[in-house]
Amino acid sequence: MNGGPSGFNNAPVTRTIIIATALLTILFGIQGRSGNVGWSYQDIFKKLQIWKLIASVFAFSSTPELLFGIYLLYYFRMFERQIGSNKYSVFILFSVIVSLLLEILALKLLKDPSLTILTSGPYGLIFSSFIPFYFDIPVSTRFRVFSLHFSDKTFIYLAGLQLLLSSWKKSMLPGICGILAGFMYRLNVLHVRKIKFPEFIASFFSGLSWPFRGSTSPTAAARNILGSSPFQASQAVERNYPASLSSTIEPAEDLIATLVSMGFERNPARQALIHAGNDINAATNILLESQAH
Repeated sequence: MNGGPSGFNNAPVTRTIIIATALLTILFGIQGRSGNVGWSYQDIFKKLQIWKLIASVFAFSSTPELLFGIYLLYYFRMFERQIGSNKYSVFILFSVIVSLLLEILALKLLKDPSLTILTSGPYGLIFSSFIPFYFDIPVSTRFRVFSLHFSDKTFIYLAGLQLLLSSWKKSMLPGICGILAGFMYRLNVLHVRKIKFPEFIASFFSGLSWPFRGSTSPTAAARNILGSSPFQASQAVERNYPASLSSTIEPAEDLIATLVSMGFERNPARQALIHAGNDINAATNILLESQAH
């Protein structure tokens, strides 16, 4: 299972978050301060070490957490492509702030000696992303190993479970708070889904993605095409995308039916499947991106 086209095309905010996370984790690791990045209630409200609160949003406390975290952040870049960098920035800010507030409240109420210091890293963003992943991303492949049933989404859940349990209670609490923040965003608490940042913020992140300025991703091109009417979309696809041998394979009816059942028009759904190589997740990305713009 993939998160759409490879690379960071149409995902400059995700690219910035991943780079910041990797650099800060490595920096604190080199300085031998990885174990000191995590914050506690006393650090923030009694010692006023606000820098720990900021650093804990990005830097992981160990290399295994960094690897699983970056993998999940990279995979979830599909959501930035779907809703756009502006709204995704709002999603990030909301997830981080709400999850941190929930963590502070939990520490105050639980008073568990084993939770004096929480693990660090973008747990709020990662685990809030599992909410749209669960509700909005369909299963494209199912398989069975012995008597156990799995899907292509299973590996993402397993990576998330590994990260959630990496430091036991110290990582479970931030993960659970992130999930709750994701639910609150989905429920449109405070009408957060209508909020947009000034355009210069999105332009700033786009400027940071200079290696990709000269290229247009397949989803970006398809998004522009599929943003028109169903008839215009199919005509534009045929005119602008010469069919290759692989792309002339007619999508299976059940795949088309799955996309139609999600509310998409049949013809754009068919064209998206063709240009996504019958990958229903990539086709869903294309169709959702076309609606987001």
